[in-house]
Amino acid sequence: MSPQPVAQCTLSLSLPRVARGALLFSAIALLAACASSPQRRQPTYKTSHSALADLPPRAPSAASAGEANDILFRAIGLVGTPYRWGGNTPAGGFDCSGLIDYIYRTAAGIRLPRTSHDMAAMDARKVRKMTQLASGDLVFFDIGGAISHVGVYVGKGRFVHAPNSGGTVRLDDIDGPYWGDHFAYGRRVLD
Repeated sequence: MSPQPVAQCTLSLSLPRVARGALLFSAIALLAACASSPQRRQPTYKTSHSALADLPPRAPSAASAGEANDILFRAIGLVGTPYRWGGNTPAGGFDCSGLIDYIYRTAAGIRLPRTSHDMAAMDARKVRKMTQLASGDLVFFDIGGAISHVGVYVGKGRFVHAPNSGGTVRLDDIDGPYWGDHFAYGRRVLD
């Protein structure tokens, strides 16, 4: 009879030791992970300084300055929203033209065409130079020989857009290495 109780006793003593050992190992592993260098998340905006940042802010016109301000606040508020091809709501995500239409429709009551190509063809003043852009202007990019991307200029060399699948709505420098090379022109919808 004595071997059986001893075996049970040894087993019952070893389980708490195993559990304590596993718990101790988990705690050490967690602390080691916290002490290691953190994983860098991709920023929602570029950290470089735009050459346009020192230009004075421009509003499209005195009459539309309030609408431009509403558009800027709405655009900035959507930074971080997930990208989704064909998306046009904050809950469902945005593609580039869906984002711009949503911003203008909800902030200024202006309904825009559905695609970046159709937005670029609108009857609105064309702004050819980045230095002449005003807050609230639509900005268009020629990628692959045709207008295929749109954002909204917020001023100081920055624009808000929904750039790609797997990403989020973000704020970027319009004159950065990629976007500066593909900038086609702006459209002033608010005049």
